[in-house]
Amino acid sequence: MLEFKNVSYQTEDGKEILRDVSLVIDDRFVAVTGPNGSGKSTMAKLIAGIYMPTSGQILLDGEDITSLSISERANRGVSFAFQQPVRFKGITVKDLISIASGKKISVSEACRYLSEVGLCAKDYINREVDGSLSGGELKRIEIAMINARGTKLSVFDEPEAGIDLWSFNNLIQVFRAMHERTHGTILIISHQERILDIADKIIVIAGGTVAAYGTKSEILPELLNAQAGCRFTKEVRD
Repeated sequence: MLEFKNVSYQTEDGKEILRDVSLVIDDRFVAVTGPNGSGKSTMAKLIAGIYMPTSGQILLDGEDITSLSISERANRGVSFAFQQPVRFKGITVKDLISIASGKKISVSEACRYLSEVGLCAKDYINREVDGSLSGGELKRIEIAMINARGTKLSVFDEPEAGIDLWSFNNLIQVFRAMHERTHGTILIISHQERILDIADKIIVIAGGTVAAYGTKSEILPELLNAQAGCRFTKEVRD
């Protein structure tokens, strides 16, 4: 269980990104959505320990992890997938998946993780994680890494970015299989209706606060109606 207690975050120049956020996340799939610039990615980075809150507390299974480093949170069972994956020149894809899993894994195991995210394993297993890989390829490799880790809390920042349609549909199955294996929580930041549709709970962040938080049946229809209204308004103006 992840809990935010009155969490706020300001940049060094005093810009307020999140304001007094309190919520409990304890479901299988939780989606975070909202307008661009509303604070969604900041929330994810606060969970991972990349940012530290200006005020408030973050608890994981009752433990206060607010002041813990990225590595310490990772050791507690937190995984984080960046919106823009990091490149690691000199490290092969197989090495990276082995590091993520915390043990030496076989080629067949690494290939299984890659195949699950729509990559032909023989074409990638020995490639370096460098500039020769596209953003979409890196994104899928990163998802394979998180899957290999199998932690109790996995946070994905827009995992669909750069993913083609076939791989995106397959990605939904990867998330389901990940949960079946770990029985943990998967937190996904996304605007995609197909991801929102698999969520047990949806958090809407707007203006740095929690604008809505509830089940898919409670939140998704209102979101879709609001989006339809925005499209209609734009069409009228155009």
